[in-house]
Amino acid sequence: MTTDNQRISARTPTAIDTIAEDWVDTVVELDPTVGTYIGRAEANGRFGDYSPAGLERREAEARAVIARLDAAIPVDDVDLVTRADLRSDLALDVESAEAGLPLRDLNVIASPAQGIREVFDLMPTGTVADWDNVSARLRAVPAAIDGYIETLRLGIERGSMPARRQVREVILQARHHAANDGFFAQFVAEATLDQGHLPASLAKDLATRARTAAAAYGTLADFLGRELEGAAPERDAIGRELYALQSRRFLGASIDLDETYEWGVEELARMVAEQESVADQMLPGASVQEAIALLDTDPSRKLHGTDALQKWMQETSDRAVAELSETQFDIPNEIRRLECMIAPTQEGGIYYTGPTDDFSRPGRMWWSVPVGVTEFDTWRELTTVYHEGVPGHHLQIGQAVYNRAKLNTWRRQMAGTSGHAEGWALYAERLMEQLGYLDDPGDRLGMLDGQRMRAARVVLDIGVHLEKQRPDGSGPWTADYAFDFLGQNVNMNAGFVKFEVNRYLGWPGQAPSYKVGQRIWEELRDTYAAREGDAFSIKEFHRKALDLGGVGLDTLRAAMLGTLPGGSR
Repeated sequence: MTTDNQRISARTPTAIDTIAEDWVDTVVELDPTVGTYIGRAEANGRFGDYSPAGLERREAEARAVIARLDAAIPVDDVDLVTRADLRSDLALDVESAEAGLPLRDLNVIASPAQGIREVFDLMPTGTVADWDNVSARLRAVPAAIDGYIETLRLGIERGSMPARRQVREVILQARHHAANDGFFAQFVAEATLDQGHLPASLAKDLATRARTAAAAYGTLADFLGRELEGAAPERDAIGRELYALQSRRFLGASIDLDETYEWGVEELARMVAEQESVADQMLPGASVQEAIALLDTDPSRKLHGTDALQKWMQETSDRAVAELSETQFDIPNEIRRLECMIAPTQEGGIYYTGPTDDFSRPGRMWWSVPVGVTEFDTWRELTTVYHEGVPGHHLQIGQAVYNRAKLNTWRRQMAGTSGHAEGWALYAERLMEQLGYLDDPGDRLGMLDGQRMRAARVVLDIGVHLEKQRPDGSGPWTADYAFDFLGQNVNMNAGFVKFEVNRYLGWPGQAPSYKVGQRIWEELRDTYAAREGDAFSIKEFHRKALDLGGVGLDTLRAAMLGTLPGGSR
């Protein structure tokens, strides 16, 4: 096995590294929640300015960094990647601001309405100083919400608003957080230290500020109901121009949306055929639904309660790390630690949060279990653990953080796109199948179930937002048809379908980035292999690609194939 010292050699920081590091400092100052995510403790007691003035400052800072990058001279291939990807990212920020996207930034899963609350999930809570930061940030919630309301109000004035469906759903979320027994009250009620108890005065401050934070979410809900809901458009589709912009944001690549829609239709049909083949293997003549019914009644594949789920996740992850580090990947010790967690919320979704820069907080896989869900099927979720953990997100993101001797902080902690990260995770799922980890037909059917859903999302997301013709030619896509279409292509309950479609409708371009990203990763691997011929090594391809850290997919392709301007092959 290659040692860590052999793999990573020190690199003298360059002028372009300095520009990137300065940008990280600027982002942490402008948006301290990002600082919390990457482990910058000095930001933990604050929020940024969510008002129009804050947006204007962010845009001005982005333009200034673009100018600095344009004037800088790269000294090596690392610089070429940093300059290309950071400049592309900042230019997209500016373009998005000019298109008014920040003024309509409200949806059910990834907007300031969620982010202001969710940052508390990542804050350290082991010491008095940690809880002092929590207290300070709780006190800052009302100002953050007020600034956000000011921005949304400007969106009303300028006609740049989210769809009414998103507003209604976020009102429900905000009311939940505003309740006397909502998140903030429960969060501080459970406050403890690693050693000892909180000082009485701090506990009192936390309780007071938790009520203030909850009241701020009540203010947000009131604004949304009284002002934004009535003004917001009923139409869910964002339209081709804004959708193309959002697609580039999530992929870091420009794609032909019409060709991708047709490919999605074909890929969905292929996933269905593959599922039918596995179902027949499990029970000759059985349909996919009959095979699923058989799996759902198998007690050996059932977990009861979140404690059992968490234990199974951790054991599965630990086993994959141990075995793959021996045979397939060179996994540094720091990355071998992955914590599997049940999220403190009950909003649905499974997600990964990366380690801090010093690995004091490890990478974590979170499962936000919806209210009322108490049983879990291992055949459905085995591939999810590989997707979120190793060789998926944790290997990908953890490797970038570990590669600090070569990559600046922006490259390690902040760069990248959903298409790069989620595309790799789906690529990793198929890799685990190829390595024999999904040889059990039930586990393989579970992987295909997820892949089918991701293919369906390509068709649904592009179809509904561009109002294209439905695959069966029966008319243009509508939101109502989207709910029916997804229900036909996933084996999940109605609550899941509702949550997922609402997410796609409010977060255009994100859902397709998984499967489209996988497509680009696989196309790149095949192109790279053809170019290398007999010298091709899949292990070397993976190492070289992951050592780049998170980048847009256009940057990834150019870096791997040696086509960056001024680069070397």
